[in-house]
Amino acid sequence: MSQPLSSSQPASCELTVLDLVPFGQTGSERRFFALRLSRPPWEKYRPGQFVMIRPQNFGLDILWARPLGICHMTARHMICFFQVRGKGTQRMAELRPGDNVRVWGPLGNGFAMEPDTPTLLLAGGMGIVPFVGYVNEHPRPWNVSMLFGHRENIRCYPVDSINEHVPLDSLQENEPGDLGNLVFTIKERMGEYAAQKGLVLACGPTPFLRTVQNLAAKLNVRCQLSLENRMACGVGACLGCVSRTTENWPVPGKRQGLVQICNHGPVFWADQIEL
Repeated sequence: MSQPLSSSQPASCELTVLDLVPFGQTGSERRFFALRLSRPPWEKYRPGQFVMIRPQNFGLDILWARPLGICHMTARHMICFFQVRGKGTQRMAELRPGDNVRVWGPLGNGFAMEPDTPTLLLAGGMGIVPFVGYVNEHPRPWNVSMLFGHRENIRCYPVDSINEHVPLDSLQENEPGDLGNLVFTIKERMGEYAAQKGLVLACGPTPFLRTVQNLAAKLNVRCQLSLENRMACGVGACLGCVSRTTENWPVPGKRQGLVQICNHGPVFWADQIEL
């Protein structure tokens, strides 16, 4: 279970905004958006990889690009999905059809895809994004199912794009007891896949991933995690998104050392990285 570096060569290109579609509504604001861009000149990508995006409207007051997971890609366009959380993503929410954005990618490593292996997808909140492309690309979706935990209204997320391919169960965290119910359900589902010698793939906030990682070790199930660390450059140059490896890391000199999430991840085998 070694962790390969991405075989795709990152490319910088200028893409055109085709449309920006809002999802759901939280309070009086729209904070979730599907950004559809013209197709980048890549031969392929692996679900779980990401791109760095810098719109022209960032100007000189927002210097760094923003990392966005690739939601889905077709022969004509690429879709990224984002939540407004700060100045950069707020500026992205102001994009209009015809605007230009600078994009470089595909970056990082994607999820393992084993067509004949029963596969459980675990998503927490915005961790649902890379799984849209995953279920679209999977050659045998009947071997795949998803459990989705979220806080915002489910209409804020691209669940329909997944549910039309694979079974999706969702649990919303509204009250304190809901978190315990989610953890219990995750444990039950992971136990089922451990018994089948299946594969578990997870993406979401760090506390969510830490729970999945601990359960994977206890249940002895093969598991990959996609980390959501903050990134600046996206290519491993700034050392701003490092995490520590475990003694199971495949490169001896890097065991229990620091590696960049952006170019060694964001997807890691759960027993090879510390959270």
